[in-house]
Amino acid sequence: MSFDALALRREFPLFAAVPAPFHYLDSAATSQIHGAALDALVRHESTRRANVARGTYRLAEAATAAYEEARAAAARFLNAADAGEIVFTSGATAALNLVAGAFGATLQAGDEVIVSLAEHHSNLVPWQLLRDRTGVVLRFLPLAADGRIATEALPAMLTPRSRLIALTHCSNVTGALTDVPAVVAAARAVGARVLLDGAQRVQHGPVDVQALGVDFYAFSGHKCYGPGGVGVLWGRGEALAALPPVVAGGGMVGEVTPERTDFAPPPQRFEAGTPPIAAAVGLGAALDWMAGLPWPAIHAHERALLDRLLRGLAGLPGLRLLGPADAAARHPIVSFDLAGLHPHDVCQVLDRHGVALRGGNLCAQPLMRHFDVAGANRASIAPYTTAEDVDALLAGLADAIRVLT
Repeated sequence: MSFDALALRREFPLFAAVPAPFHYLDSAATSQIHGAALDALVRHESTRRANVARGTYRLAEAATAAYEEARAAAARFLNAADAGEIVFTSGATAALNLVAGAFGATLQAGDEVIVSLAEHHSNLVPWQLLRDRTGVVLRFLPLAADGRIATEALPAMLTPRSRLIALTHCSNVTGALTDVPAVVAAARAVGARVLLDGAQRVQHGPVDVQALGVDFYAFSGHKCYGPGGVGVLWGRGEALAALPPVVAGGGMVGEVTPERTDFAPPPQRFEAGTPPIAAAVGLGAALDWMAGLPWPAIHAHERALLDRLLRGLAGLPGLRLLGPADAAARHPIVSFDLAGLHPHDVCQVLDRHGVALRGGNLCAQPLMRHFDVAGANRASIAPYTTAEDVDALLAGLADAIRVLT
């Protein structure tokens, strides 16, 4: 099945609004919002803006119905067992912090949380804070030379005190995919839970949390063609039910007296105050749109562009690829170091060519140290990326090397 990226591109309002030349290769940081998501967000704010869950008039009931349908859309996208397993947050960072706060409250000093040196700061710093606050032991999975998580080291690392393994599903630096079956098998052998940071995985198609066998999954709306300011934490029903709330306020309570409070069941227990209602509605529309896409054809399209990019990068002097050289071992996220050139300078030269590229430590400083670099440039490919985008990047990099050296 063929795939027409240019036709898809026309469904994203921004590409018509920004003057040419414009080559957007920063979808790993923020994808563009699809028209269906934008329309749903605006329609909600224009026709049924009201608070949810507690209003008894028609407008509030319509808003609540739209919000809960967005929850159902997220459940369908993840193949969750029940929509009640979906908690809306402000993003993946908030979702990961929610687990660190709630699951962390069930831990004791000496209990172990395992992460890796490849994590985004959002799946590292919350666990450091938990360690410093409670005495939980934080252990780190090592990395292979190409930056992939050495999941084969897990069985020897785990102990009867291991309680949670929290890892990226797909690296935001290398695009490398984590061997989730190996992680789940090792965790189950000692009774540990598994949390995946799916922020970089969800933009490449629906996820089946049942097949993955994990306990928690987090992602952001703005990375999967939806609005900003909204994210999802999926938790297995019994795993969520065992967690205490971490933020208190309206909407997450049952009976409140001066002496005590009864808390609502999940997901309301974790959605104190007014949630990101319109953003959630927009995200639901984005996820439903994504679910209907021809993903095998899109994956073939992305793989062809990734191969094209890797071949072009291999011909540039002084360029070092970070991550697996094998395209089959990664999603289309490509980071690289240009010897002697600062990533920000490279980005500025590329901007003159109309190329939007990311540069810096990519919120993954331990992984940067593993590669012995202070920062890197990163190109990320999405379904709307074209061969022209890749060729413009390669031409811009050749110019950056000429100008900056």
